[in-house]
Amino acid sequence: MPVNKTRWAIALLVLLSVLPSVFGLYFYLEGSEQKCFLEELPKETLVTGDYTAEEWNEEHKRFIVNKDVMLEVIVELMPSGERVYSHKLAASGRFQFTSADAGQHAICLFTSTSGWFSSTKLKMTLDMQIRDMLDEAPELPEGSLGEMAKRVRDLNQKVGEIRREQWYLREHETDFRDKSEATNSHAVTWTIVQLVVLGLTCTAQLRSLRKFFETKKLV
Repeated sequence: MPVNKTRWAIALLVLLSVLPSVFGLYFYLEGSEQKCFLEELPKETLVTGDYTAEEWNEEHKRFIVNKDVMLEVIVELMPSGERVYSHKLAASGRFQFTSADAGQHAICLFTSTSGWFSSTKLKMTLDMQIRDMLDEAPELPEGSLGEMAKRVRDLNQKVGEIRREQWYLREHETDFRDKSEATNSHAVTWTIVQLVVLGLTCTAQLRSLRKFFETKKLV
């Protein structure tokens, strides 16, 4: 029995180690409300989002897919605001874009309505997958790849994820070093200014004392 548990644990760890960078979530949108997510992406990174927008149905008292609902997805590179992706989409489907430059990207979703006001309440389910363009392989029919080939492809995706993590660390390290150098430069400048002010103050006090003693001797 313990052996079987150990085998299952090892199998689970292997499975988790080869999963691509995927995360899923759900949230709610009301009226013209906009929901944005910030993702820091390296250059030439492919982002795929599978989504479903379900509208609240008062008659059925639950969320259902309404084909008349239109969703708009906008992706901008921050802080420049350069638009990377902008499309109006159906209530359920997929959007996909590639980061042309490295940096933080704002991924925004909202309902596309024709009126000024809308009481639409939506439940959004979003699954996003992030991977390098170099790791992107065309989808092949089921059974066309052997188990070993699938494992190799999964491992390549994992390597791409590790490469992205290294890029994040390198970018953050560079930013931290630049800020540290700027802080040290300001500290040195401020210290020099304080020393100059202290020197001028001491000189002024010495001159004042000299005049005081000279006056006392003359009296």
